[in-house]
Amino acid sequence: MSSTRFVVLDTETTGLDPRRDRLITIGAVAVVDGAIVVGDSFEAMLPIEYNGAAVTIHGITRDEAREGMEESEAVSSFLDYLKDSVIVGHHIGHDIQMLEAALQRHFGTSMQNRSLDTMDLTLHLEADGVLPARDSEKGFTLDALCDLFGITPHDRHTAGGDAFLTAQVFQRLYRLAQKSGRTSLDALCQPFKPGEPA
Repeated sequence: MSSTRFVVLDTETTGLDPRRDRLITIGAVAVVDGAIVVGDSFEAMLPIEYNGAAVTIHGITRDEAREGMEESEAVSSFLDYLKDSVIVGHHIGHDIQMLEAALQRHFGTSMQNRSLDTMDLTLHLEADGVLPARDSEKGFTLDALCDLFGITPHDRHTAGGDAFLTAQVFQRLYRLAQKSGRTSLDALCQPFKPGEPA
């Protein structure tokens, strides 16, 4: 598994509905053998038609995004970057759904890559008893995990910034997983279902 390339992904979108909302930015960085490969990263901004409510979170306005890549070019470029890597992200389902919707719109296709949700891995590691003590009030948000692992949040709510923060969290989770015996890709990528044996 040491040669597996993980691509830690984050997107900013106009909303949460993949059928009508659109991608605004895509950010990704690679992790190989537990190390972040800063030079192996991807960022794209896409034009948007209007300033929706989500602009209060990510801060990207229609005017700022005007010079961005068209959606078809951005998702195609991202697929070229992604290749056969494992997609990693915190609550990654939304990001994948948004990319899949864009791929369907333009190419009638979908991604075949495996994915790993850092939330699921966190819950497995908590059940394994290997996570450091935490403030249970905060849950396992990305901010709470940064706090747990002593990572200073920087560039929050930007795709590139959140991808890099998630990559740092994934590094810590990856090391804990190795120590707890989760050494296969299947064990790392396993969805968490409460009550089921790991």
